[in-house]
Amino acid sequence: MSTTAVDVPVLERMIAAASAAPSVHNTQPWHFRFVPDTGTLEVRAAPERGLRHIDPAGRALHVSVGCAVLNLRVAVAHHGWEPVTRLLPLPGRPDLLATVRLARAAGGTSLPDLYEVLWHRHSSRFPFSRQPLPPSLLAEFGDAAHAEGALLWFPEPPETARVLQATREAEHRNTADADRAAESRRWVRAAEHSHLGVPAAALGVQDFRDHVPTRDFGAHRHPAVLEARPYEARPLIAVLCTPHDRRADWLRAGQALERVLLTATAHGVRASLLHQALEWPDLRRHLRSPAGGLRGHPQMVLRLGYGPQGPASPRRTAHDVLTRA
Repeated sequence: MSTTAVDVPVLERMIAAASAAPSVHNTQPWHFRFVPDTGTLEVRAAPERGLRHIDPAGRALHVSVGCAVLNLRVAVAHHGWEPVTRLLPLPGRPDLLATVRLARAAGGTSLPDLYEVLWHRHSSRFPFSRQPLPPSLLAEFGDAAHAEGALLWFPEPPETARVLQATREAEHRNTADADRAAESRRWVRAAEHSHLGVPAAALGVQDFRDHVPTRDFGAHRHPAVLEARPYEARPLIAVLCTPHDRRADWLRAGQALERVLLTATAHGVRASLLHQALEWPDLRRHLRSPAGGLRGHPQMVLRLGYGPQGPASPRRTAHDVLTRA
């Protein structure tokens, strides 16, 4: 039995990198455990921070944890190891979503060096500019998703309108549903009082024309309360999907999502996540293209463009989320 020696500061920095990942409502629904005898980091779900009404099946929780797994892999590779990753390694342990073993690097990794970028990735819930993204960049985003076993679909304008309409309908349902509205409100936090949730400064603004249906975390639509500005008239929308829809696919979707987001950040492209339609089964099915443009199961809707970076949301520290065996 060999023991992998990892300096405590390096271990904590890798866990901090994993925790910098995005998560639904910034719930950060993960725990980590390091097993030095095998040099393995266990990634566990934190169901107590799940969203019972918004995400009853736990799909968004798995996608969130998948984002953290991708960041952890990037950090492990950056510090000189090869991240050997297994998803759902023990059927009898449903809370153990992934393991990442720190293996001896044998000459390179398939992961791009996105370590410095991951500290600067933030969701931007603000209007973007009219400047279009070059086709070569969209292809790079597609390659990033494909490398993690997912597909990134850029719908044409008629399909984009349909995706936005489904998102708008979902947002209206969410604000009308008392349980879901209350659950969203609970995760709006003062940054100085919590390391979880979305601070008011990161909520962004509403679209004055209601063309881009951003989430109303306050679950109320009142013009005197919510700041509104016009968003881009032709938003660039992408839909991330997977061939199947099992728990492992949700984790793969999270890794693909984060790889796309980090690639975008490296190129100065901002992103916001339009998750609302995925929270209603009938609207999630509606995201599929009737013309066959989207095959598979939608896991996330992204809005991409050039614009303000957006403020950072708080994160729990490595001491909060790491257990040593």
